[in-house]
Amino acid sequence: MISRVNSFVLQGIDALPCEIEADLKLNPSGTPATQIVGLPDAAVRESIQRVRSAIFNSGFRMPRSNAIINLAPATMRKEGPVYDLPMAVAILHASGTIDRTAEGCPRLDDFLLAGELALDGRLRPIRGAISLAQLARDQGRQGVILPAANASEAAVVEGVAICGADSLARVVGMLNGHEVIEPHPWIDLEGLIAESKAPVDFGDVRGQEAAKRAVTIAAAGGHNILMIGPAGTGKTMMAKALPGVLPPLEREEAVEVSRIYSSVGLLSGHRPFKTVRPVRAPHHTASAAAIIGGGTVPRPGDVSLAHRGVLFLDEMPEFARNVLETLRQPLEDGWVTVARALRSSRFPARFMLVAALNPTARGDMADDEVGRRAMQQYLSRLSGPLIDRIDIHVEVPAVPYRQLQSTRRGTDTATMRRRVVEARARQARRQGSGVANGELSGRGLDRVAALDDDAALVLGQAMTELGLSARAYDRIRRVARTIADLDGSDPVGSHHVAEAVQYRLLDRLL
Repeated sequence: MISRVNSFVLQGIDALPCEIEADLKLNPSGTPATQIVGLPDAAVRESIQRVRSAIFNSGFRMPRSNAIINLAPATMRKEGPVYDLPMAVAILHASGTIDRTAEGCPRLDDFLLAGELALDGRLRPIRGAISLAQLARDQGRQGVILPAANASEAAVVEGVAICGADSLARVVGMLNGHEVIEPHPWIDLEGLIAESKAPVDFGDVRGQEAAKRAVTIAAAGGHNILMIGPAGTGKTMMAKALPGVLPPLEREEAVEVSRIYSSVGLLSGHRPFKTVRPVRAPHHTASAAAIIGGGTVPRPGDVSLAHRGVLFLDEMPEFARNVLETLRQPLEDGWVTVARALRSSRFPARFMLVAALNPTARGDMADDEVGRRAMQQYLSRLSGPLIDRIDIHVEVPAVPYRQLQSTRRGTDTATMRRRVVEARARQARRQGSGVANGELSGRGLDRVAALDDDAALVLGQAMTELGLSARAYDRIRRVARTIADLDGSDPVGSHHVAEAVQYRLLDRLL
């Protein structure tokens, strides 16, 4: 007798349908054998031992039959313990423990199932619960049955019932109509997002009003920013405070970010979804696979975990050159493609790059010819094409003692955020929702950031004197467009372009 249960395969962050088939054949003599086919990995092959113990310890009878379990489609590799629950249900369904004909019972075909089984039948959490719920919704199914620990995580997906169970016995009881598992209440993400607060306030940053101005511009247009200055001037503190200046996440963005974290098991139990823009700050010893994503089984890296948020690279020249160069594609495209022999995975990576660096390896500013040569040598670790992709370069000088001692607070996060939200609203009305100035192409800039004669003259002089590239030409126009938006101006004037040119600090130093 053949039974079929629907589950999923997690490829990267995407859930693809998977059908678990169980075929039981009578075994009049000898020890019953179970074979799992369909390109399973070691964790899936081992799962039959967990399934046997869980069925027995949950009070059910493991059929004395030979069993073939097929994971379809057979061309797709199956990984991890997520198939424990659907395999156990398929076996119990095929053996008649789960009644196929009882009236009023939920139809097994209406649900997607996933979960890891403990030996005593308890259900342990899995990765990719949000993607599983989205797949069920897209397929038009009634709901999903998964571990209770994943229920609130999956409940951010609307239009599908999330049934969280703590044991195999409860799942079987539900399918037989003996007990009811109430669907988890839908999560009000908008309300949770509105309650979220920034961990660091810019008002606590002493001095650095010029740098705060540059950060405001970067946040208003979604521009990448590089801060250069001696150690201890507040660069790291401002990077941590930046998410509080950015506009709050939209619901769709929050679900998208949560789905990425869910796929790698990084959502916590007490708050299993993301309501604030993520900040990722990898150490400078991180490998290219850790930053971009990779591995034998492709997984998202820090650029994807920073999606819709901030990727902060502290002491940027200390990162390996090959690691930094891998950032070029996601900075331009907002996507990362990780290709392996068996599969190719595509991960979203639309983030703001915030980089900080000291002027020299010693951490101080150059004040003589020897220091300037040391600065040139240290900054040469960054390639020209990578610097071109960073819109704003700003100096963060040492803070005078008088400002450190002062009790007067500078520009705070609330003030900066209000200006950023107003500028983003102007961009949304002009360019459409979700398209910030930092994402505009050359043709889009020609349409929304046309320069008058005076502005064009200022930009032309800067291009000639600094020897800027065509990419830097577009970067300056993007930043100038954002400065004009902060001023509430439709035309881009010469003073907007002049300020944007000033934010090409490394071009002037080099």
